[in-house]
Amino acid sequence: MNKRGLGKGLSALIPMDDKEQENVQDIKISEIRANKNQPRKKFDEEKIRELSDSIKEHGVLQPIIVRKKDGGYELVAGERRWRAAQKAGIEKIPAIIKDLSDADVMEIALIENLQREDLNPLEEAEAYKKLIDEFGMTQEELSKRVGKSRSQIANTVRLLNLDEEIKKLISEEKLTAGHARALLAIEDKKERLKIAKKISESNMSVRETEETVKKKTQEKKKNKNQEINPVFIDITEKLQRALGTRVKVKGTEKRGKIEIEYYSEDELERILETIAE
Repeated sequence: MNKRGLGKGLSALIPMDDKEQENVQDIKISEIRANKNQPRKKFDEEKIRELSDSIKEHGVLQPIIVRKKDGGYELVAGERRWRAAQKAGIEKIPAIIKDLSDADVMEIALIENLQREDLNPLEEAEAYKKLIDEFGMTQEELSKRVGKSRSQIANTVRLLNLDEEIKKLISEEKLTAGHARALLAIEDKKERLKIAKKISESNMSVRETEETVKKKTQEKKKNKNQEINPVFIDITEKLQRALGTRVKVKGTEKRGKIEIEYYSEDELERILETIAE
């Protein structure tokens, strides 16, 4: 992952003046709760243990970020330090208290994990979807915030449409995001799962996966084209190039319908803008 592309980083999202930097408070660990919207679901226990050993010897060198909530505090950034401090058995941890909205907290947690490459592709996809669905962010806004293109964000969110068995392989790190994105081109669920299992069992590279998928889709397209009115083939290809998405033309030359696929609200808006031009 290219860290250089992650916008201006956490310092831009959590600006702190000298007064705040000096106003670090020692807060009881028992008064702090984890962020329920934390994108990261799994933590490396071995790394937590190593950090805990370091904290026992040197203390917590960098304060965590929290906000006041429900009579206590909610973590904003620094969950690994907080978990390790708990394991180390210390009662208080240095913290800076910030006034932040739910959307701010979610965004900061996402970017903190992206910068550290801590999220698996599904956790990243779920975080994007939550920011879009619950906090009303557009893909364009997310793109600027996290320094990734709209297409990258859209393709990452689309991973959530994969079958549960394939998602499990991703979570177990038997499939990468590159493998998963290639698999999305396979419409038949059984065929897609078959290829996914083959990838995990044979350590197939992303390039090899893309070639396998390309071959399968070309074979299917060839078989399908044999059943389609030849007049529609050229029309379908032209529409797909113009709209940048999958298009299906069904019927006869006298009567039929055109189906245009889209995968997000932003993509629908883009297609409508293209048609309206």
